[in-house]
Amino acid sequence: MAEKTQQAYPSPPENHGYQRSDAESLLSADELKHKKRIKLAIYVAIFVVFQIIVITVISLTVMKVKTPKVRLGNINVQELTSAPTTPSFDTKFTTQIRIKNTNWGPYKFDASTVTFLYQGTAIGQVVIPKSKAGMLSTKKMNVEVSLSSSALSSSNFGTELSSGVLTINSTARLTGKVELMLIMKKKKASTMDCAIAFDLSSKTLKSLRCK
Repeated sequence: MAEKTQQAYPSPPENHGYQRSDAESLLSADELKHKKRIKLAIYVAIFVVFQIIVITVISLTVMKVKTPKVRLGNINVQELTSAPTTPSFDTKFTTQIRIKNTNWGPYKFDASTVTFLYQGTAIGQVVIPKSKAGMLSTKKMNVEVSLSSSALSSSNFGTELSSGVLTINSTARLTGKVELMLIMKKKKASTMDCAIAFDLSSKTLKSLRCK
């Protein structure tokens, strides 16, 4: 009886590689989601910090309302006469009224006056018309001023005229509102107090000090 030959078939190679289980795959997906959440939290935190910095800077600069300043500019003497013996004086000069607004919004002010005084007595005035100083700008108004001692009831200023210097003060007060971002309005009042000294011999301005 013939022997049956048996064919040998090679057995399939064994898989020695690492196969991840379903539990391991799920764990890896959870870790990836966790990392994404951490990144998102970091981005949100950075954005919030940035917003806080921006709001703080705006609050300390843009939204902080400062009081505008009103001052006299350069004075150009046109006429200046004085008589110590009488005594009397007359002067005529041009100057600028300057309203400096350092706010991030316009300053709208009402009409007012600049009063010139000698030893506390008013000897002249000029009108400041209703207007506005723009954002971060200075409103300038040219005016002509005429002053005379005829407005004084006292005549005891001959000694000062003899010294060769005539000192006059000027005061003003402006009231208005600073407008920010078209929604916020804040009332602000500006004051001026200037001391003007004229040299009677040279008939020129000696000094101008404002505060």
